[in-house]
Amino acid sequence: MPTLTEWAYPLAESLLAEPLPRRWKHCLGVAERARTISLVLGHDADLLEAAAVLHDIGYAPDLAKTGFHPLDGARYLRDVANADERVVKLVAHHSCAWLEAEARGLRDELEGEFSRESAHLNDALCYCDMNTTPDGTSTNPIDRINEIAGRYGPDSLIGRFIRRAEPEIHACTSRVLERVAAAKRQPM
Repeated sequence: MPTLTEWAYPLAESLLAEPLPRRWKHCLGVAERARTISLVLGHDADLLEAAAVLHDIGYAPDLAKTGFHPLDGARYLRDVANADERVVKLVAHHSCAWLEAEARGLRDELEGEFSRESAHLNDALCYCDMNTTPDGTSTNPIDRINEIAGRYGPDSLIGRFIRRAEPEIHACTSRVLERVAAAKRQPM
């Protein structure tokens, strides 16, 4: 039986690598960030890495139905790919998706279909996403938020959403870094 990551990488690649190569590089980078915090994830490390590489599949042209990629990706994973329910929930709610869903008038739909995964895993996926550039390299949440706002424009739906989500993104990052620091202080 393949691990979640062994299943997730080829699926994400098949959906993103050709039509959206930059998005594919971003997803690979987010998965790489997930591996860097595996010490605080325990048995959920594989789960987080799988969700990380899959988190943006909703952008794939064949999957984009609503134009809201967390919902489109989660529906595909649930309805077509028969994915692990926890992976689906992480994809559906990644990086403060409920705030963007609210701005799009889709929050009830998102939350009605998909419950949230545990807070520490949601924090971890947000941390990984917001510490990765569109090209998959490492960054920090301040630069990442500024890049997103600049790319979409400050008055766009995404620009407004990312600024509204900014305090929670920084809080997620702080919580993850606190857990990593605490784990590193633990005696072997």
